[in-house]
Amino acid sequence: MNKEVRVGVATVILKDNCILLGERIGSHGAHTWATPGGHLELGESIEECAKRETLEETGLVVNSITKLGFTNDIFEKENKHYVTLFVIASCDEGEPQIMEPDKCKQWKWCKLDEVPEPLFLPLINLLKEYPALKGVV
Repeated sequence: MNKEVRVGVATVILKDNCILLGERIGSHGAHTWATPGGHLELGESIEECAKRETLEETGLVVNSITKLGFTNDIFEKENKHYVTLFVIASCDEGEPQIMEPDKCKQWKWCKLDEVPEPLFLPLINLLKEYPALKGVV
């Protein structure tokens, strides 16, 4: 196993009782559904990372960022270990675009009670860890 634990930031964007999810391709978690997010960079705040990654992946500008919780995610097949920090953010305008076609196949607004499967491991762990979020995420 890779001896390094990485820190990921995941941005939960809610709009009209829907959550924005993307179908991952390429890296770990291929063919699972995940929120926008990525690696926390040295010297970067969690909020800055959420804004940067969301803009890089979807073209959307997010604001009103609130810390939500974290998960400890061990990807056994890929020999990767992440701690994922989840935030909730709002996005006042625009529709998501596929900015990184090598990493994301599509973005979709999903009703909270009709999320596609399979979900990305950190999102699965978030819902296990915080069962009260099932109606929110």
